[in-house]
Amino acid sequence: MKPAAQIRADATALVEQDERFTVLNPATLGIEVWGAGFGPLLHLILGQQVSIEAADAMYANLEEAVGTVTPEAVLRLDNDTMRRCGFTKMKAEYGRGLARAELDSFSIGRLSDRPDPEVVESLMAFRGIGRWTAECYLLFCLGRRDVFPAGDLALRIGYQELVGATQPPSESELVNAAEQWAPMRTAAAYLVWQGYLERRGRN
Repeated sequence: MKPAAQIRADATALVEQDERFTVLNPATLGIEVWGAGFGPLLHLILGQQVSIEAADAMYANLEEAVGTVTPEAVLRLDNDTMRRCGFTKMKAEYGRGLARAELDSFSIGRLSDRPDPEVVESLMAFRGIGRWTAECYLLFCLGRRDVFPAGDLALRIGYQELVGATQPPSESELVNAAEQWAPMRTAAAYLVWQGYLERRGRN
């Protein structure tokens, strides 16, 4: 079964198993598997601390500027163009550092066959890539089945609303809470995100 189909099947199972998810429709989940590589990881770097819509718009600007997003293309961009695409000064540095590493000896694509913890550890060795970005790479780019990026603010607030808590859980508290959905934590993350968005009138 392909990753997106597996995640949707897991979401269907969770809706049947956990009554807190019964108001959600697994068929409408916007499950995305972008694929491995430099471009998708750079998309996630652009998405750090901004909305989904803003990250998508910035990546679209980058694609318009360079066509296919490759390390070589990013390194050819000047500061003004990167700024117009949406890169902050720091994110431009992160992107260029990642591009240089990819052209040197590191291959993001080779991580595709490695276990989740090894992928996270390898990516977090790069400046500008923390646990959230590394875990989102597993989830959105590789389509791994059992990932829950507990550092995500929308997931923390979404979980708070799901269980009726008075405040969002800490990252460590949410890591522990998400264990109840293993080995289908990716589907659980999508369901929590979907509930968060629907309560705010967003798709």
